[in-house]
Amino acid sequence: MLPLIEQLLVLQDRDRRLMRLQTELHEIPVQRRRLQEKAAAAQGGLEAAKLRARQIESDKRKLELEAQSKEDFMRKCESLQGQTKSNEEYRRYAHQIETTKSEIHALEDQEIGLMERAEAASREVAAATREAAQLKADADKLIADLSAREARVQRDFDTVSAERERLAERIDEIDLNRYERILEKKGDVVVVGVKGSICGGCHMKLPQQSFVEAKGAQSLVFCQNCGRILYHTRDMDPEPGEAAERRDRTY
Repeated sequence: MLPLIEQLLVLQDRDRRLMRLQTELHEIPVQRRRLQEKAAAAQGGLEAAKLRARQIESDKRKLELEAQSKEDFMRKCESLQGQTKSNEEYRRYAHQIETTKSEIHALEDQEIGLMERAEAASREVAAATREAAQLKADADKLIADLSAREARVQRDFDTVSAERERLAERIDEIDLNRYERILEKKGDVVVVGVKGSICGGCHMKLPQQSFVEAKGAQSLVFCQNCGRILYHTRDMDPEPGEAAERRDRTY
């Protein structure tokens, strides 16, 4: 194998590792944000449940005050009724008393309904409190794990980056530029093997001349279809059975 190909294969390995590490470094903040948003949503649900509970208590208190006011008014009417000497006024006070009693009963019915809603709201707040606390605890632990993982990945990235820089310094600038142009276009598959005159990158059949040059390992050879750098080793030669089958398909 051409020594330059060996260097490029090692460089390609580092570039692939860097891409994987970079992808992981990019995903960690996304995962962290999702955990934070999930915990925040649970806390938001808890605050909403508390708000509903407070609103029910406020409505209940208003009803109590209104009922108390009507009871005060009813007692006043009863007092005035006992003092009046007019039959007409007596009947008017009696009507007001009965009307107020009905209104108080209606308010009491509403208050009972609010009491039931308050109990349900209290249970909802308790459940939301437990859920929010559990989600926050889980999120805090996972975020701590992510931070530790992020630090490890960043260390690996820095180490591999330094290795990659040292490897690149040993390669001729022209050859390195060729490699990096292909890397930019084709991703992490730049240097590919040739098996049975087939490019390991695009899987297209190579011209015989390109195949011979790749086997000769005298200089860099590029696939005429995809532009990748080609190399060949003896273990890439097809088995006798494979070669015969390929000839049969040809003819």
